[in-house]
Amino acid sequence: MLARVWSASIVGIDAIKVGVEVDVSGGLPAIVMLGLPDSAVQESKERVKATLKNAGFAFPMRKIVINLTPADLRKEGPCFDLPISVGILAASEQVNPDLLGDFLFLGEVSLDGSLRPVAGVLPIAAAAQNMGITALVVPADNAQEAAVVKGLNVYGFENISEVADFLNNPTGYKPVQLDETVEECHEDGEFIHHLDLKDVKGQAHARRALEIAAAGGHNLIFVGPPGSGKTMLARRLPDILPPLGFDESLEVTRIYSVAGLLKNRGTLIRDRPFRSPHHSASGPSLVGGGSYPRPGEISLSHRGVLFLDELTEFKRDVLEFLRQPLEDGQVTISRTKQSVMFPAQFTLVASTNPCPCGFYGDTIEQCTCSPNKREQYWGKLSGPLMDRIDLQVAVNRLKPEEITQQPNGETSATVRERVLVARKRASKRFAKEKTLRCNAQMQSRHLQKWCKLDDASRNLLEMAIRKLSLSARASDRILKVARTIADLAGDENLQPHHVAEAVQYRTIDRMQ
Repeated sequence: MLARVWSASIVGIDAIKVGVEVDVSGGLPAIVMLGLPDSAVQESKERVKATLKNAGFAFPMRKIVINLTPADLRKEGPCFDLPISVGILAASEQVNPDLLGDFLFLGEVSLDGSLRPVAGVLPIAAAAQNMGITALVVPADNAQEAAVVKGLNVYGFENISEVADFLNNPTGYKPVQLDETVEECHEDGEFIHHLDLKDVKGQAHARRALEIAAAGGHNLIFVGPPGSGKTMLARRLPDILPPLGFDESLEVTRIYSVAGLLKNRGTLIRDRPFRSPHHSASGPSLVGGGSYPRPGEISLSHRGVLFLDELTEFKRDVLEFLRQPLEDGQVTISRTKQSVMFPAQFTLVASTNPCPCGFYGDTIEQCTCSPNKREQYWGKLSGPLMDRIDLQVAVNRLKPEEITQQPNGETSATVRERVLVARKRASKRFAKEKTLRCNAQMQSRHLQKWCKLDDASRNLLEMAIRKLSLSARASDRILKVARTIADLAGDENLQPHHVAEAVQYRTIDRMQ
């Protein structure tokens, strides 16, 4: 007898419907798996056999052919254990097959019959309705994650026996309801919050740059000696960013679901990601990769912040991986077997010392580096990469009296209010541009429309381009920053002082 069960596979962060066809026929007892299964799927043959026997079901001692369609799509992971088990039960007439056409099954099985959670349930649930699926059957630990998607019935079960009973008696079960009381989801060590700007003394120039970066989504680098507060400032950026909208939360949660990094499967991620990879990170760990690509740090930073501490300690070829994602807001990973696209719209925040010893330009301690050493040190940062960093800020160490006597600055809540007002102005301006969410994402045609310059502003920008030898890309970045400064000031048109302030954030393009 033939049975067909629906499941799904993840490609990038998108879901593709997979048919699990099970044929139980005469012949010597054997299990044949077709349809490009990886080793984990191949191993499911033995897992499923032991699971069904231990759960009290009769395992058919006949030839069983399992075909996973489409045949040209590589199937990987243990998520097909449950649909294969259900297919065998249906083909051997131990469960009613009536519901199989409208339901999608996902889950790993243990040898004792219990169901274990799998990664990637949320993007599959989000795409289920487009697949013609009305309900999901998943392990109980995945049920709340899938229930986030509205308009979809989700059934969560602890073991294979409950699944079989549900298929034979569906009226005795109700869909899972989303538990609104579950706390927000955090990925341990990567969502940094409740670090208030009021703890930062002085550094008015750097604080202002941080506010502009938050208001416009601009990339930012802090350059200064050790102990000047670069890392302290950078880690406070998430708390002054606007909260994620529902669509943004869904995007971020889908990425973390695919990556298997959801620590709490009950809710959407509501906090903006903050990723801080070590400087020993490889290129593929940043952009993503593998034989069957998975998201890297830049995609895990989507809609949030990627913080690269000690930027010049990263290998130059690794940093060059950032250029295309910073420009396009996405990364395409091509492999022999497949090509996938991951979203990567993040704010880059970096920090570095001005030289190998760390004290070039410091007013307190003398630099011991030669000009040649400083040139080699900054040689790791290419011109095209620095062009893509909108705000380049020198951070000086505080004097002793400033440390002991200076009062604390504004709170993050106060700064966030100004950021939200500026973002609302930008959103109103971008009302007809669905792809734009902040000023940093504007293209040339948008600059011509919303960043018009008067004669004084134009002359100022031309002078800056000549003196600083700025590229066309760098000049566009200046206009974007000036637009954000105007939004913070509540001005509709760009003024010379907006452009002047934006220009001063380009003075470290090539520090030696």
